[in-house]
Amino acid sequence: MASLDFARADLGLMVLYLNKAEARDKICRAIQYGSKFVSNGESGTAQNVEKSTSMARKVFRLFKFVNDLHGLISRTSPDTPLSLVLLGKSKNALLSTFLFLDQIVWLGRSGIYKNKERTELLGRISLFCWMGSSICTTLVEIGEIGRLSRSIKNLEKELKDNKYKNTQYVSKLEQSDERSLALVKAAMDIVVAVGLLQLAPKKVTPRVTGAFGFITSLISCYQVIYFGIKMS
Repeated sequence: MASLDFARADLGLMVLYLNKAEARDKICRAIQYGSKFVSNGESGTAQNVEKSTSMARKVFRLFKFVNDLHGLISRTSPDTPLSLVLLGKSKNALLSTFLFLDQIVWLGRSGIYKNKERTELLGRISLFCWMGSSICTTLVEIGEIGRLSRSIKNLEKELKDNKYKNTQYVSKLEQSDERSLALVKAAMDIVVAVGLLQLAPKKVTPRVTGAFGFITSLISCYQVIYFGIKMS
């Protein structure tokens, strides 16, 4: 009976997870880049799966640019350094632009918007925006991890042996771990963007792009689960 209750709880958590458009997008992303890794840029079933999944993901991202637009105009914490504020706002602006242009790309590739050349140009511009936002995110996370590290060291000096009983100290450690994971993801996403834009085709091959994209997709899936449980 207990095992059945556990199964119900696990299935309930899975239903809650899959009901989120963000979760479905990240699962599709993992399939997309996993297929890219398998195909290695060569035509075949894997490449067809990659292309079809890429198109499907664009539907999940409809109007998602509003999220980062809201972040762009939202107030920031008064104790955040100006450099990190500017980098954060730049990230929001670039990511919002990427998501907005990506919708036009979807219209072009689905045949609604007829200008093929402009669609491809906007596609490249959007990827450059995504790469720029990943660079900004990387710099923001490095800065925030540095601030957390200094704060943690100060708490360690004050608390000494009782530090793990202090909720503020434990919270800052968790934040540091979360930001470290976000830093790894953002840094790897830069490589994925370089691969998609073919800026270094000999080093960042389709297989490398697929591998990095698949790993960052798994990180994103974990983040959606983690923050979903944390908020519930």
